Amino acid sequence: MREDILETGGVKKRITIHDVAAAAGVSISTASKALNNNGRMGDETRERVKRVASEIGFRPNALARGLLSKRSFTIGLLTNDTYGRFTLPVMAGVSEALVDHGVSVFLCAIEDDPALGQIHVEAMLDKQVDGIIATGKRLDRRLPVDLSNLPVPVVYAFTEGAPNSVTFRSDDTHGATLAVEWLLQTGRRRITHITGPKDFFSVHERADAYSKAAGGGEPVMYGIWSESWGHEAVAEIWKRTGEKPDALFCGNDQIARGAVDALRERGIKVPEDVSVIGFDNWEIVAAQTRPPLTTVDMELKELGRQAGLTVLALAEGRPVEPGVRKLPCRLVVRQSCGGNSPRE
Repeated sequence: MREDILETGGVKKRITIHDVAAAAGVSISTASKALNNNGRMGDETRERVKRVASEIGFRPNALARGLLSKRSFTIGLLTNDTYGRFTLPVMAGVSEALVDHGVSVFLCAIEDDPALGQIHVEAMLDKQVDGIIATGKRLDRRLPVDLSNLPVPVVYAFTEGAPNSVTFRSDDTHGATLAVEWLLQTGRRRITHITGPKDFFSVHERADAYSKAAGGGEPVMYGIWSESWGHEAVAEIWKRTGEKPDALFCGNDQIARGAVDALRERGIKVPEDVSVIGFDNWEIVAAQTRPPLTTVDMELKELGRQAGLTVLALAEGRPVEPGVRKLPCRLVVRQSCGGNSPRE
């Protein structure tokens, strides 16, 4: 057990399990069992020992706990999203979920290098991690390293999982439906969808949801994930003859920001003339767009939280059903499409 240091009358005193036992009026064995949530005792005794330990500043040592439980109380997070756009919110959720369980998380970025990925996996196993969470930058691509048949549990979050694994992902169909229904609710009827490359699974899900919610709608415009494509798409639309859209639903926030800029250059007011919605709720882009961008939040932090709790359950030997779990998205309403409050 860790022996924390406390200033007592100018003398440093180490707080040990003996101090906890004495303060709680129990044996050292009972104090140890209470703090480790094992052994048979009354609930009142267990809670009293924990309360006393907290009051006098005693903290269990992770190494000592590991020796007792045969766990390291660490989780590895493996990603090829070196920019961190998707991984950092996921990691924040994982850390938030596990900190109260005394579990630490460390991140390994492998880019798209299989050899580097294998090195990091072996390093994680050498450190005797309790489990691994794999995450990335696409829902429909696996990391470039084989994570099947490892001696520790593996959970996937925002990346394609191995067969019979537990995988968490955002529900793109739900997110796109939220966006289109909000536009319809605010009175828009001529909605155009400007999105990313056709070979992305998420692009297909959002496009299909857009067509269904809009009752057909205009043909989907596919391009790249960039502001320049949003700018180019608006230029292409306004070159056409005929009626123009009164709303743009964009596949990500960068595309939406480019579209807003292109509309402003043409003297078209947002949201008075055309409403615009993005996807991702990337704060650095959405909040700085003028006007600030209404967008779909994929709830990546919650996704990470769920993944963290699941890998912890697996590490503790609790049963978890394999399969893909889709988490609902959330619409964040700002000024680019009108409306006053977010709609879940």
